[in-house]
Amino acid sequence: MTAATAEPQDWALQAQGLRYAYAGSEPVFQDVSLSVRKREIVCLLGGSGCGKSSLLRVLAGLQPPSAGNIEFLGKAMLEPDPRSALVFQQASLLPWLNVTGNAGFGLDFKHQPRLTREAHAARVAQAIDAVGLKGREKLYPSALSGGMAQRVALARALAREPELLFADEPFSALDAITRAEMQALLVEVVHRWHTAVLLVTHDIDEAILVADRIVLMGGKPGNIVREWTVDIAQPRIGHNGDVIALKLDILDALHALQKTTNND
Repeated sequence: MTAATAEPQDWALQAQGLRYAYAGSEPVFQDVSLSVRKREIVCLLGGSGCGKSSLLRVLAGLQPPSAGNIEFLGKAMLEPDPRSALVFQQASLLPWLNVTGNAGFGLDFKHQPRLTREAHAARVAQAIDAVGLKGREKLYPSALSGGMAQRVALARALAREPELLFADEPFSALDAITRAEMQALLVEVVHRWHTAVLLVTHDIDEAILVADRIVLMGGKPGNIVREWTVDIAQPRIGHNGDVIALKLDILDALHALQKTTNND
């Protein structure tokens, strides 16, 4: 089913005509329309300064748009929804809580569904297991590597059992090997948990390796320039010809975008 033919109940997120500007400033982005289907990984790709992180915050309900509307699971998104979760570049773990405490942090906030103690513990244990940290539950952040800390941050998001995961360059600070492991983990976990993902990245390789659909953002103010449906089977490491062809097409689009931006 293509984006154009998807039924309303198939969408996790739909945004139309979004514009965002700081008070007294030119728009960061404008005329942005973007949708994410349930169980779909969408990568929002673009260079620094194109507004992709600002767009993510608006889509997640952290900041109101200056214009346009957002629907999450068929209802207006006016504030962060407990059925969504966020992962950022920094894991931002609480140093006084161990892995279990950090993974479960936030589940008892008032906007979250009320859980029994048993249900709370089961959710946290399942999330920790899903990210490969079973047996490390008692470790504190000071004893964790960067990759392990990001696994805990992902577990914290998964413990909420989100319909949509917003992720803002969560692996960009990791070394190449750890980053590849986390990218593979993200694909595995979200497919197993039936979670949709909107992942912001500036890394073309990352977008190709994880995305079902890649959306290119650029220009000043930022807007959606082009998108690609990625039909390459997972894992994609073994499909080098298709991966290279897609990368070259994206690079060509970025080059054309840069020329247009420089001429404006």
